[in-house]
Amino acid sequence: MIYTAIDNFYLTDEQLKNSPSRKDGIDEATETTLRIYGCDLIQESGILLRLPQAVMATGQVLFHRFYCKKSLTKFHVKKVAASCVWLASKLEESPRKARQVLIVFHRMECRRENLPIEHLDLSSKKYIELKTELSRTERHILKEMGFICHVEHPHKFISNYLAALGNPTELRQEAWNLANDSLRTTLCVRFKSEVVACGVVYAAARRFQVPLPENPPWWKAFDAEKSGIVEVCKVLAHLYSLPKAQYIPVCKDGEFTFSNKSLHSQSKVVTKEILPTSPQANNESGTTKTPPSAANVELGGSKGESGKSESKESKKSDDQLKSMAVDGQTTEEPPPKSKSEASGVRSKEREDRDKDRDRDRDRDRDRDRERDRERDRVRVKSRERDRGRDSDRERDRDDSERDRVRDRSYRMKDRAKDSGHSDKSRHHSSRDRDYHGSSYSSREKDRHRHH
Repeated sequence: MIYTAIDNFYLTDEQLKNSPSRKDGIDEATETTLRIYGCDLIQESGILLRLPQAVMATGQVLFHRFYCKKSLTKFHVKKVAASCVWLASKLEESPRKARQVLIVFHRMECRRENLPIEHLDLSSKKYIELKTELSRTERHILKEMGFICHVEHPHKFISNYLAALGNPTELRQEAWNLANDSLRTTLCVRFKSEVVACGVVYAAARRFQVPLPENPPWWKAFDAEKSGIVEVCKVLAHLYSLPKAQYIPVCKDGEFTFSNKSLHSQSKVVTKEILPTSPQANNESGTTKTPPSAANVELGGSKGESGKSESKESKKSDDQLKSMAVDGQTTEEPPPKSKSEASGVRSKEREDRDKDRDRDRDRDRDRDRERDRERDRVRVKSRERDRGRDSDRERDRDDSERDRVRDRSYRMKDRAKDSGHSDKSRHHSSRDRDYHGSSYSSREKDRHRHH
C-alpha cells in the first residue's frame, strides 16, 4: 500500500541550517540572497507571461522545496527558476509554452545586466540547448518532489479569517501583500499555510493599529500558536530590511546564461583580468631586457675582429635599441597570444559574423518587402485598368442600346407614314370605282332606253 500525504514537506530549523548548500560551503547570507533573487525572477516572469498569482506562488514554493534537497552549487538559480515557472503553469492549469518562458527569461537577463535587447533566435543552437536544459531541470524537480507537487497557499485562508474577525478591507489587502512577500522566504517550508495566514493578519493589524480579540486569543480558533506568529513577523521584518537581491555566481558547473552577449562580456572581463599578468604587459611596464647576443646578431660581428671594435659596436647597438624602444615597445617579435586573448579574438570574430548575418537578413527582408509593395502596386493598377475597361464596355453597350432604340423609333415613324399613304390611296381607288361604276350604269340605262 502506497501512502502519500499532501502537505508532508516541512522542515525544522536544524534541517534548514544543514541544507545541501551549507554543506557545500555557502553561507547563510548568500543562500538567502540567491533564494530571494530566484523568487524575484519567478514573480517578474509571471507578470510578463500574464499568469495568475497562484502560478507564481506555486513556482516559488517549488523553488524553495527543491533547494532544500539540492545545492545551489550544482543547479543554477536562473535555470531552476525558469523550470519552476514552466512546471507551475501546468500545475495551475495555465500552461505556457517553453518558447515563451525562454524568451521572457532572455529578455529579463538582458535588462538586468544592461545588455542590448535582442530577439532570441528560435532556430539557433543556443535556443535548442536552453530548451533541453529547461526540460531536464523540470525532470530533476519532479524527481526530488516524488511527483507530489501539491501546494496549499495561505491566501485562501486570509479572507476567511478576516471575515470571521469582522475587519475592514484594508487589512485584507495588506495581509494579501504580506503573504505574497512571505513566498520569498523559507516560511512556506517551515510552517503550515494556516500559521502563515495568521502571521500576516497579525502583522497587518499591527501596522494599521486595528485591535484583535485576545481573550480568548483569536489565533487558537485557527489552529495556530503565538510562537509561530511571532516567527513569521520576524522573518518578514528581516526581509524588508535587506537590500535588493543581486545574483552571486556560486554554481560549479559553469555560468548559465539565456543570451549570447553575456558570454561575450564575460570573456572580455576575463581577458582584461589576465592581460596584466601576460609577458606583453611586462613589456609595457618598461622592464624589458634585451638579450646580449641580439646586438651581435643584428650587427653581424665576427670572431676575428678586435675587442675594442666589438665593444664599440655593442655599445652602439645598445644605444640604438634603447632609442627604438618607445614606451616599452622594442623591435622584438611580440610574444604569442594567450588562450584568453585568442578566445577574445574568436568571440569578436563571431560577433562580427553574427552582425554581418543580421545585416544580410535585414537587407533580404527589405528587398522582399519592396518586391511585395511593387507587386501590390501592379495589382492595383491592373485592377484599375480592368475597371476602366469594364466602364468603357458598359458605356459602349449603353450607346448601342440607345442607337437601337432610336432606330426602332424611326422605323416605327416611317411605318406609320407609309400606312397613312396606303389608306389615302385606298380611299381614292374606292371613289374612282364608285365614279366609274355610276357612269357605267347611266350609260347602260341610256342604251336600254334607246333600244
